[in-house]
Amino acid sequence: MNAPGVGGSGASGAGANAQLAALKDMNLDLTQWQPLIADKTFLPWLVKTPSEQDALRARQLTASQASKLEELWKTSPDATLEDVMRGPGEDDEAQPVALRYADAYQYQNVFGPLLKMEADYDKQQKESQSKDGLVVRWDVGLNKRRVAYFTFPSDEEVARLMVGDELQLRHVGTNADGTRTTWVGVGSVLKFTANEEVGLELRSGGGKAPVEHSTGFSVDFLWKSTSFDRMQAAMKAFALDETSVSGYIYHLLLGHDVDPQELRTTLPQRMSAPNLPELNHSQVNAVASVLRRPLSLIQGPPGTGKTVTSATIVYHLAQQNQGQVIVCAPSNVAVDQLAEKIEQTGLKVVRVAAKSREAVLSPVEHLTLHYQVAHLDSPEHAELAKLQQLKDELGELSSNDERKYRALKRATEREILQSADVVCTTAVGAGDPRLANFRFRQVLMDESTQATEPECLIPLIMGAKQVVMVGDHCQLGPVVACKKAARAGLGQSLFERLILLGVQPIRLQVQYRMHPCLSEFPSNTFYEGALQNGVAAAERLMTHVNFPWPKPSTPMMFWSMTGAEEISASGTSYLNRTEAVSVEKIVTHFLRAGVAPEALGVVTPYEGQRAYVVQHMTRAGVLRQQLYNEIQVASVDSFQGREKDFIILSCVRSNEKAGIGFLNDPRRLNVAMTRARSGLVILGNPKVLSRQPLFHDLLQHFRDCECLVEGPLNALKECAMTLSKPKSHRPGRSYIAPPGANPDFRPMEAHSSAPGAYDGDGWPSRDGGRGGFRDRGGAASNPRKYAAPASHSRQYAIPAAGPGPPGHNFGARSGHGHFGGMGTGPGSSQGDPDGLRFDGDGFSQGSVGVGDYAYPNFAGDSQSAHGAPSQGHGRDAGSYFGDGRPSQGTDAGGYTYQSQDSSYQ
Repeated sequence: MNAPGVGGSGASGAGANAQLAALKDMNLDLTQWQPLIADKTFLPWLVKTPSEQDALRARQLTASQASKLEELWKTSPDATLEDVMRGPGEDDEAQPVALRYADAYQYQNVFGPLLKMEADYDKQQKESQSKDGLVVRWDVGLNKRRVAYFTFPSDEEVARLMVGDELQLRHVGTNADGTRTTWVGVGSVLKFTANEEVGLELRSGGGKAPVEHSTGFSVDFLWKSTSFDRMQAAMKAFALDETSVSGYIYHLLLGHDVDPQELRTTLPQRMSAPNLPELNHSQVNAVASVLRRPLSLIQGPPGTGKTVTSATIVYHLAQQNQGQVIVCAPSNVAVDQLAEKIEQTGLKVVRVAAKSREAVLSPVEHLTLHYQVAHLDSPEHAELAKLQQLKDELGELSSNDERKYRALKRATEREILQSADVVCTTAVGAGDPRLANFRFRQVLMDESTQATEPECLIPLIMGAKQVVMVGDHCQLGPVVACKKAARAGLGQSLFERLILLGVQPIRLQVQYRMHPCLSEFPSNTFYEGALQNGVAAAERLMTHVNFPWPKPSTPMMFWSMTGAEEISASGTSYLNRTEAVSVEKIVTHFLRAGVAPEALGVVTPYEGQRAYVVQHMTRAGVLRQQLYNEIQVASVDSFQGREKDFIILSCVRSNEKAGIGFLNDPRRLNVAMTRARSGLVILGNPKVLSRQPLFHDLLQHFRDCECLVEGPLNALKECAMTLSKPKSHRPGRSYIAPPGANPDFRPMEAHSSAPGAYDGDGWPSRDGGRGGFRDRGGAASNPRKYAAPASHSRQYAIPAAGPGPPGHNFGARSGHGHFGGMGTGPGSSQGDPDGLRFDGDGFSQGSVGVGDYAYPNFAGDSQSAHGAPSQGHGRDAGSYFGDGRPSQGTDAGGYTYQSQDSSYQ
């Protein structure tokens, strides 16, 4: 038997010893194990050693090239290194997103191809997944449909599935006469059981299911284009339909400078809503501000009550008699939570769920449209009820009855929807055909920072005149699977772009979730120390739980682990056995101390570790297996928006030379650290993690609090390990939200055709070297002015090539005249004299630029000028760049370039 990772060169001596100790805890016979690697080389019986001649002919392969080749193999299995090495122009990057757009046609021309790129990648990924040799157990659901339960060979596959996803189940058998029979059924994922089984509810009409068989089944992942089709349709409507949004919203979304508007509305005397908690001062301010503005951004840091605030806003919007309010979010969980809160205010709420999810029991089932249709008890709907009963009993209706049933059902659905005060659905669900003829003047979008721009657009183009976007750009953003589309900016939310345009978010400031000691580091690091504690330490300190906290009054600790990381079984993720063993010990200790399984959460950035922790707790846990099954083990990304009494965070990465990957993203650490109410345990390798500036500050914080420990769980002692010197370090650094006069102003981005460098704070480029100067400074005066001529501030960049086209007239929608033709020829500009402020002490000044961009203004004249991104003049010189180049700025808070290129992670 071979031991993955043991005997390899990736771990230090101490790390290897720690890992061996962890393996001994698993009661494995290590005497039978043999190393696969010796002296940094695979053993010759496993991989033939190349001759000197072969070595001379071999081409040097960088980590970046290897990563790109592996990515290319997903779509082109026969790809070679030559495909990776192709020169510029042969595989051009996609056109990047812009800060401002001339019109909705240009907007569509930029986002349309990016969306198609993401759709093609998603389709290829889904359809390439097929699992054979599955064992199936059969059951019958409450609606008398067949449900197949099965487990994937790798638990990592389960995490890629969501309730409502469509799968195809196949079975090939042999009849008594020797002939082969093939059965194919299609269904939707109904649920996941505690032991990681997938429950697939089959549709009727697929033929008789082979329930007499339990083996020999295969599953194919089916791809649906519905969400992408709706996003493309929304962009088309935005461009073609003058009534899709109001003129003011139209221009704001495109980044045009428009004079601020204030709505004529009478503010309620009492801001809190019926049956909801009383609002604090920052929540009252948010509600009052939102009711007066056509477009508002609310930033809700963790635990600040954004759901209550959002529900209160919806209540007051509904009282204005402007028509129905539509409430959306990217995820079903967020929509359900909001729907539940809004209903408490006494408003009539209808929750529109996707038809593929109607069989899934919802926490707000009584509010769902399909439930209300099925439970209408009136003489007018008796015929529909009779046909529904017949359909349930027989499985299908005659063609005439089916037509009548569908017509009656559509009419009933419309009647219910028209009677609602508030319609709740996902952002993609807003494009449901059942809502096609509805107009919503008022829109509230929760978790808007987790949605891509085209996704946000779907509910907005239904007649929006007043828009409220709620989110937190300091937490994780949209998930974009296609790296090419992500590099071009599809992963930037509309919320973020509006901030870059100068729209000031209203921040909620009082957190009610975390013990004060748990909120201190996130507040100081990610929110400039602005978070106030609305909960006292005594309210969160669980003195009855016997756990070996280093300081009983401070329920947090960083437990030093030195075991090495490994590549997971899938080859696409990481795991750390030492940390997994320690996670089980912590969980068992909490359970024995009387903590309920549902009060515990295990969080990790890596899917490989998530799957391994589940396996290890099931195999090695000394308590009843059911207790471990009830503990939620999830990736950081999927835990966003959730909370537990106690959180255990496994960092996984532990190596001598490579980076720390996902952990480089400060937003991911922010999410991971803010899920716990009463206690937080972090497991990781301090020596490795402290090389990264953010983790160095985190580890120093735990050390200052006397909570950085090592040793056995029952005999913890202060960790004596010396922290590594970070690549670039400046105490008091704000990693996400910038410091200075305007703390709510997020970094500005511009796209450059030059290779991306790295700025003074050592963060790698998000754009992989294709632009995106990220300005970490706050705005001293006017954030709309950005590397533009002082006399010409109301501008947006459009590439100038040849004579300018005629101006576009937006008619009634505009209200601002028409746009003039684009200017051509050389030009230069000096940066806005007001400048941008870095760290409150250094001013910036734009350098002279060449006229490669035209800036038309609203008066019809035009000018060709392009100022290069501002150069900061702060106190600290920048030094660290992923590509080894010197800093573009002289201020550590200046330009941040973050890369998704794996060679920098």
